[in-house]
Amino acid sequence: MQIIESLVQIFTLISEHSSDSGFGINTNIFETNVINIAMLVGIVIYLGKPFLTSTLQTRQEKVLVSIQEAEEKLEQANTRSNCYFKNILNKYNKDKISTANKVRESILEQGELDIERLAATGKASIANAENLIRKQIQQQIAALALKRVVLQLKGEMTSDMQSKIIDNNIRKLGGQL
Repeated sequence: MQIIESLVQIFTLISEHSSDSGFGINTNIFETNVINIAMLVGIVIYLGKPFLTSTLQTRQEKVLVSIQEAEEKLEQANTRSNCYFKNILNKYNKDKISTANKVRESILEQGELDIERLAATGKASIANAENLIRKQIQQQIAALALKRVVLQLKGEMTSDMQSKIIDNNIRKLGGQL
């Protein structure tokens, strides 16, 4: 009770002081219509409570529905992104396998070409070696034949035969000169 008495004293002092200066608080409850305003506020709260409650409840339901829709959209987006990433990963794996197969085929083709080139080079080397050996054999046969002919001619050739061969060769050369 002392608090109320203190407040009344403070309001009284303020109202007395303000009456001199032109500003103040009116402590007469009936003149200020505090009771009427309190009753009006109580009626508004009593009558407005169902409307306010239903409005807030509707708003809460809308918010919950919006949250559920957002969660569903998030789930759908996650599902789509997972499918998208799986597709990209599958494509990457297919491309990786395809590239590996192409590289393998390229290496095999290059190996086959190298084998063919080496075989052709080997065949050419063998043919060259055979030709060289043939020429050497022919030269040796020719050299041996010449040695044999020379030996036979030395044994059988007379000075008359030598003169005939020289004269015959001179005639042949004379016709060309």
